[in-house]
Amino acid sequence: MKVPYLKKKPELKTCHNIEWEDNYSWIHQKNILEVLKDKKKLDPEVKKYLDEENSYAEHHLKDTKKLQKTLFDEIKGRIKLDDESLPYKDHTYEYWTKTTASGNYSKKLRKKINSEITEEIWNGDEEKKILDTEYFGVGDLEVSNNDKYLGYSLDIKGSEYYTIYIRDIQTKKNITKEITETSGSITFSLDDKYIFYTKLDENHRGRKIYRHEIGNFTNEDELIFEEKSEAFTVSIGLSSDEKYYFINTSDHNTSEQYYFNVDEDKPNPKLIIKREKGTLYSVSSWDGKFYNHTNKDAEDFKIDVSDSLENQNWKSFISAKEEVLIGGCTFLNNWIIRSETSNALDKLFVKNISTGKEEELIFSE
Repeated sequence: MKVPYLKKKPELKTCHNIEWEDNYSWIHQKNILEVLKDKKKLDPEVKKYLDEENSYAEHHLKDTKKLQKTLFDEIKGRIKLDDESLPYKDHTYEYWTKTTASGNYSKKLRKKINSEITEEIWNGDEEKKILDTEYFGVGDLEVSNNDKYLGYSLDIKGSEYYTIYIRDIQTKKNITKEITETSGSITFSLDDKYIFYTKLDENHRGRKIYRHEIGNFTNEDELIFEEKSEAFTVSIGLSSDEKYYFINTSDHNTSEQYYFNVDEDKPNPKLIIKREKGTLYSVSSWDGKFYNHTNKDAEDFKIDVSDSLENQNWKSFISAKEEVLIGGCTFLNNWIIRSETSNALDKLFVKNISTGKEEELIFSE
């Protein structure tokens, strides 16, 4: 069998006053993101070459089929296929996910608190079977605050553009229009009237946050935030105390954050701290205070606290430490949990909110 060869198409290229000949730059399609959405748009000559490469590999490895299966079965045998996550309690239900040896995708389950009756609200294998698709990528699975709706996002082309669906859990019928070309993340409003999501642009960048009214099949969704810089991407999430929505926008080493109250009829995102090149920060809210995890004047981060975002007066909560990476905070009713990394070892600290006493959690080896 002949070795496949990709045709050479010489092209002179220059950079930093250096010139060279590139024989294969022609395969870099300018519309590659369109190709990811529709494989039929792949250059036929490139597709032919890839098919030939696959056939060539298949031909020379055909006598290793038995060994391949042995190796695969051994690897698979070391993976716990029947597994369940820990349950997460909200006000009415416990939710958890489960994987089985017979399926390739997870199930989402729930039961009412203090009940023994389990309800399956999502089955990835069944969903894939219904759609009859070769590729099936699940982005997000979220349940509304009233426990009536399931929001999920799917990529069935491998393009990483996700389509969002909202389903009535009891009837299993979609109750709103399909929302295409999103990052996949879904945030329900606390009143269960809306979802917030990030729209991806033609370059696969998330730069716009929209609010979609559940039940809307025809009207355009409401744009509530747009990032003007092409270098930055945006996301939205609910604060730990469920009092604010935070919009985060960042590139690799600079960030900026906006907020608005959960009960605003017309969301009006307000800037927290203006972006400054090289400065990262992330503000969270809990028990009437705002906590800022930032590397401002702290190479390995610190945590500051303020009583207000309108009249900011940041004071030290966890100071910067030499050669210690300070992690962010997780908030519980009576405790604040945070992390540190030093000497390549992770540590957890727990602070009693009422007494102010903090201690390290010590784990045995």
